[in-house]
Amino acid sequence: MIGRLNHVAIAVPDLQAAVAQYRDTLGARVGAPLDQPEHGVTVVFIELPNTKLELLYPLGENSPIRAFLDRNPAGGIHHLCFEVEDILAARDRLVTQGARVLGDGQPRTGAHGLPVLFLHPKDFNGTLIELEQVK
Repeated sequence: MIGRLNHVAIAVPDLQAAVAQYRDTLGARVGAPLDQPEHGVTVVFIELPNTKLELLYPLGENSPIRAFLDRNPAGGIHHLCFEVEDILAARDRLVTQGARVLGDGQPRTGAHGLPVLFLHPKDFNGTLIELEQVK
């Protein structure tokens, strides 16, 4: 059901410092910051030959990333994003198998302008999973 790994999301306490580290220290190709008010984050994508990294920084007081950084002040891996061909079919299959979809269960538009859903980390070995429809 899942396709390729689309990105690994990393919550960061200082977006400018993290961008500089990946761009200047590691020599990665780094995109521009993109505010995602619906998700409460500012994101920056780092292009790698085989996938992407997504730096996450809180946007607004109610950002879920702020709560994550309160628990993990140095930052850290926040979620893994996998591609799916049909997000509604993937959701329905997962729900019948007992997985919990976060929020109201309806896809929202993600940072790539594509439908996304998040799956409860307690159902996936403590890892928050994002599904992104790519076709």
